Amino acid sequence: MTKAEIERKKSLARSLYLSGSDISQIAEQIEVSRASLSKWYQEGGWKEARAAKNITRPELVNKLLLAIDNLIDTVNKTGDPEAIGSLADKLSKLSATIEKLDKKANVVDAIEVFMAFNRWIQDQASYDPEITPELIKAINKYQNKFLMEKMASPSSL
Repeated sequence: MTKAEIERKKSLARSLYLSGSDISQIAEQIEVSRASLSKWYQEGGWKEARAAKNITRPELVNKLLLAIDNLIDTVNKTGDPEAIGSLADKLSKLSATIEKLDKKANVVDAIEVFMAFNRWIQDQASYDPEITPELIKAINKYQNKFLMEKMASPSSL
């Protein structure tokens, strides 16, 4: 296989994985060994990208709010003055995290937008002859490249 073919298969495999396909199905479908696919999976951070894709900002904020509620309940039940003293610091950190999530775009937002765009472009492709499979692959390639760079440096989004 040429380097271009390998990159094409790697990009396709990543897209299939992010869409919910199983690693063994992908290996069979694109005719690549499980070892190669596992290497791409590890090196490319596919697991993290899939996790980021599957959780929305409101869900994350809700989880943090539940953590705050549980933390307060736990500390109140103990009545421990040290635990009560450290509660303010923990609440401050969790609150700051929630505030950042509410104000700042992040990789999760980019993934959500790209997924919505991909659904839209695939729908458009059904009646617009200018939208070819090659164009969609190129778009996906650059979206993936953008996301990988941003995941390596999330503060730059």
